[in-house]
Amino acid sequence: MKKTILLLCLLASHWVMAQTLRPPAYPLITHDPYFSIWSNTDHLNESATRHWTGKPQALEGIIDVDGVQYQFLGAASVQYATVVPTANQEAYLAKYTFTQPQSGWELPTFDDAAWQYGKAPLGDGASSNPLKVNTLWKTPEVWYRREILLGEFKAEDLLLQISHDDDVEVFINGVLAYQCGPCYIAGYEQYDLLPEAKKALKRGKNIIAVHCKNPQGGGFIDVGLVQKIISKTTMAQAVQQSVEVRATSTIYHFSAGKIHLKVTFTSPLLIDDLEVLARPISYIAFEVKSTDNRGHNVRVYYNVSAQVASNTAMQEVLVESLPKTPEGLQVARAGTIAQEVLGRKGDDVRIDWGYVYLATKSGGVQVNASTKQLKASLNFGVVGAISFEKTVLMGYDDEYSVQYFGRNLRPWWRKNPAMTMEKALDMAQDEYRKIARRCEDFDKKLYKDAEKAGGKMYAEMCQLVYRQAIAAHKAVDRGDGTLLFFSKENFSNGSIGTVDVTYPSAPLFLLYNTTLMKGMLEFIFEYSESGKWNKPFAAHDVGTYPLANGQTYSEDMPVEECGNMLILTAAVCKKEGNYVYARQHWNTLSVWAKYLEKEGLDPANQLCTDDFAGHLAHNVNLSVKAIVALGAYAQMARQLGENAQAEYVEKLAKNMVTQWLTMADAGNHYALAFDKKDTWSQKYNLVWDKLLDLKLFPAEVAQKEMAFYLKNQQTYGLPLDSRKTYTKSDWIIWTATLATSQADFEALLKPVWKYINETPNRVPVSDWHETTNAKQVGFQARSVMGAYFIKMLTLGK
Repeated sequence: MKKTILLLCLLASHWVMAQTLRPPAYPLITHDPYFSIWSNTDHLNESATRHWTGKPQALEGIIDVDGVQYQFLGAASVQYATVVPTANQEAYLAKYTFTQPQSGWELPTFDDAAWQYGKAPLGDGASSNPLKVNTLWKTPEVWYRREILLGEFKAEDLLLQISHDDDVEVFINGVLAYQCGPCYIAGYEQYDLLPEAKKALKRGKNIIAVHCKNPQGGGFIDVGLVQKIISKTTMAQAVQQSVEVRATSTIYHFSAGKIHLKVTFTSPLLIDDLEVLARPISYIAFEVKSTDNRGHNVRVYYNVSAQVASNTAMQEVLVESLPKTPEGLQVARAGTIAQEVLGRKGDDVRIDWGYVYLATKSGGVQVNASTKQLKASLNFGVVGAISFEKTVLMGYDDEYSVQYFGRNLRPWWRKNPAMTMEKALDMAQDEYRKIARRCEDFDKKLYKDAEKAGGKMYAEMCQLVYRQAIAAHKAVDRGDGTLLFFSKENFSNGSIGTVDVTYPSAPLFLLYNTTLMKGMLEFIFEYSESGKWNKPFAAHDVGTYPLANGQTYSEDMPVEECGNMLILTAAVCKKEGNYVYARQHWNTLSVWAKYLEKEGLDPANQLCTDDFAGHLAHNVNLSVKAIVALGAYAQMARQLGENAQAEYVEKLAKNMVTQWLTMADAGNHYALAFDKKDTWSQKYNLVWDKLLDLKLFPAEVAQKEMAFYLKNQQTYGLPLDSRKTYTKSDWIIWTATLATSQADFEALLKPVWKYINETPNRVPVSDWHETTNAKQVGFQARSVMGAYFIKMLTLGK
């Protein structure tokens, strides 16, 4: 009996969840857009760890068992030697034209004498690539040719190095070498050349010919060649036995000789505890035990590259040991020599100010000046059948996180001027056991609640994207104790505080912590109320991360952003059970409601949150957003005692619905645009009519749309609309939440689960994918995955 009780206690204290979903990438260290490290392969020792942008940020783990070393974390990193430089390395001349050339323009024999000469890169200055443009390109398309000279080379080792915004095709000596569309690469990436293009390369003169399209947004193109160099290693590899991703932790199990090793990466993003969530410190726990009941000498090494604190590998860095903390932690840190605080902005950018810290109380921490590494050594001594655990901590002190209208703001965890990273590390170490237990309890509850709301597949998806959604934000102190929670528009244009990114992200934060939700709205309100933004509709953003000095996106989204702000403010008030927040901003909300009254029913030709699809007039789903937003405004007005205004706007919204039903009707569904009855689209904005209990649209609308959607799915999901077969998985989950049966919800959910499980793109989950082949179209590591939690908001309804 005692043995049975002991076994049950052990099982209760070590929750085990059977996970079948294969993550495209595995979160390891996830705190904010700059401090975010992932493993992009199923085995932790199969590849080098990377920042979410894809650039190497190497972590290395080695276990020594009786003098034999086994690598369990990281791998030999791939380096690239320049063969033909891109413009970020060396400006070069190219021939280009903005008008459609004659056929054969890509061939070496083509006469390009009439084309213009210009320095690369070519772009319009508005692309997410921050490199300065040398040749201005403002047309929808550009063609350019570049003559290169090659010496000795191995074609099999050559890769294309490219940055393009948007669609591109690249030819080498007239042979197609690379093609991508619709897609873009914000920074520089390396891709294999198509086999026939490799064969076309030769010593001496070669011609690279490029065609790039820019249907909307920023434009940029730059192309070169690199050679892949892989460093060799002869170290034995630990055998990975399993991996499990929970909401706050990623857990690996290995065998190394006669030792079992468990490695747990915990970023304690406890969303209901702002102080812990905002503290950028992760725990890496190593637990070892013998598998043959004999004693074995065990030591674990955990190394951190200074790349974590630099934007590029070429920057000069300093690694240094620090004095032991009052709690006895051994500490080292790394950072750039230059320390240009808040000196860089953009999308494909990593932090290069502040310092990454490595600390432990369980062993020693040293620095290696030649390899630019921080190195922790944990001596377990002789290990038998009883498990032993030792822990290291990784933290990042950015000192200042965001510039807000000219003022540099501290991260939330440093709002007290006396706080330092050393003190934060001591606190984290002291609280480790308690936080580890809280994380385990939270992970378990999140999974069970998600499973109750949407089933097992849904629960797996929610726990996978939880850290991704939160870590695409930064919590800062406005300087007066007010929380500002800024998103970064990752793998897009790098905007900060984008309203139509906040909108899909909102369900996660509405579900667990409205303080964070208000922190995502507050700076948009302040932007208008300060007079810095004086248009009669809400701004799109407040800058380019991390500089929040005013909107930088080139075009407004007036109906989109007004609708988003009204809906989310109403959602906050409903969740909190009072309307104090609406009262604080009532004048601003009223201005935005007035704009929607005038412009919302039949939107003019403009962008919406799905701006990658281009401009669209008479947008039916955008009209739904405007109508629901007016209904939300009326709801708030009534709760605030503004009864006359409430009655007027509620009647207005209901009249709009009556018109909408006729204008949008396309037989067995509702159209994409009022004037295009042979089209269709997901009406995901309808979900807020349901969640806010507005009851504006007849139930038959969602029912008719749902029946149509179920007949128009592809293998990997429901397309966004009839224009393309790509989709946004965040919107699919919202659309699925309109279902009145669990069977219909799961019918729309399962193809999305299948996409995540089978996509060939090993990156933090992309919300924009192709429904026919599961390939990423664009976007990754974005906060919008908070949208997945919307089904959980229906619990209890």
